[in-house]
Amino acid sequence: MQEIVGMQEIVGMNANETDLLIVGAGPAGMAAAVTARSHGLSVRVVDDQPTPGGQIWRGIETVAATPRLARLGEAYRAGAEKAAAFRACGALYEPDSQLWQIEPGFRAFLTREGQARRVAARAIILATGAQERPAPFPGWTLPGVLTVGAAQILLKTANSVPSSPVWIAGCGPLPLLYMTQLLAAGGTIAGFLDTMPRGRIGAALRHLPQGLGRLGDLAKGLLWSLALKRAGFPIIRHVAELRAAGEGRLESLHYRTQEGREGEVAAEVLLIHEGVVPSIHVPLALGCAVSWHAGQHCYVPELDGWGETSQANVFVAGDGAGIGGAEAAEPRGRIAALRVAARLGRLGEGSADAAARTERARLARALALRPFLDALYAPRPQVFAPVDETLVCRCEEVTAGELRARAVQGRPGPNQIKAFTRAGMGPCQGRQCGYTMAHIIAAAQQRPVGEVGFQRIRPPLKPVTLGELASLDEREPAA
Repeated sequence: MQEIVGMQEIVGMNANETDLLIVGAGPAGMAAAVTARSHGLSVRVVDDQPTPGGQIWRGIETVAATPRLARLGEAYRAGAEKAAAFRACGALYEPDSQLWQIEPGFRAFLTREGQARRVAARAIILATGAQERPAPFPGWTLPGVLTVGAAQILLKTANSVPSSPVWIAGCGPLPLLYMTQLLAAGGTIAGFLDTMPRGRIGAALRHLPQGLGRLGDLAKGLLWSLALKRAGFPIIRHVAELRAAGEGRLESLHYRTQEGREGEVAAEVLLIHEGVVPSIHVPLALGCAVSWHAGQHCYVPELDGWGETSQANVFVAGDGAGIGGAEAAEPRGRIAALRVAARLGRLGEGSADAAARTERARLARALALRPFLDALYAPRPQVFAPVDETLVCRCEEVTAGELRARAVQGRPGPNQIKAFTRAGMGPCQGRQCGYTMAHIIAAAQQRPVGEVGFQRIRPPLKPVTLGELASLDEREPAA
């Protein structure tokens, strides 16, 4: 049964038609839904999570009524009010829904509770957020090795704290935040392997003047760092290479710093994080143009000032448009919704422009510090150049050495190497190996990674069972 938030006003449409389909119920998706509903659009929001909030506010409705809320920080607490406004806005909200294809026109194909169906929409806003950057290294597939993001999900949704001290490796704001949250929840940290290379602070400082209005964010990061230093666990700087080892599960870590210092430590749990990248699989599947973002070392959709892609009436908002965080995601969602409302005749162009100016000013403020952070926490070179024995595609068990060997046989691109090796053909559809493959090809062929491109994305975007496909035919026979 569908979960309906408020009273959906659908005039002249059947239950499977809507003015606006929003994919994702994080900060951008919720903000877009509230704005679109305020201008009278019928809105359907589908999300693969059970509750609204996205990654940043995951589980906020449950946690908001518990003592755990105080441990997770001010930014997390802000999500309770946002989720409440979304619940009350009148959008049709369908959690636990897997989007697996969108056809031009638009017809979206969804699965919920084992049943598949089609949904027709006049416009689409993709608010699918970001994923942690894949960072394969020897032993990364061992039980006991997780990402920091996965551990934070467990902390937020299940109050899950590792029973033994954890090692954390990587760089960026998320490891710092998670470590402070983990300590506040009673967890223990064995040590932090900081992978930020030497000299990054100097390189980032040239971007600082434009972010001076965000000094509060910098102060927050400094306070996290000071609190972690006072906690007393080892912090090893400038880690360049990492190797996990064990028989059947993680037992030890070996590291080498940029200066050549090596060490080995016993470990039961390792949490790794090397930044985040936009989730671009749906835009790619729709044929939306993407381009290489040199500052964030990833592909981003090519968007106009409203967040519209190269495909008319397809918009991208939130971190899927480029990494900016929750504060940037909300104005991006509202800007896209304003454009949809104007295009569908529910808002005058002048009114949309005036409202968008305010939102663009908010967006600019939210992004002011981003170039500094991008330069400071840019991924280390070794993230993109794993040693030959490293498993890159865990779905199809393809190593970095196999990809390198294929990459020098002529000048194959990602799609040819995908066909040769099956890398990227597994359930994750290249989400965990696509970027590493592109960098390996670029290095082997001595050309820029932005020129290599990404793997072609084919439907279904998520695995679909034959039973679900059969239910689609049974429930909605072809016309």
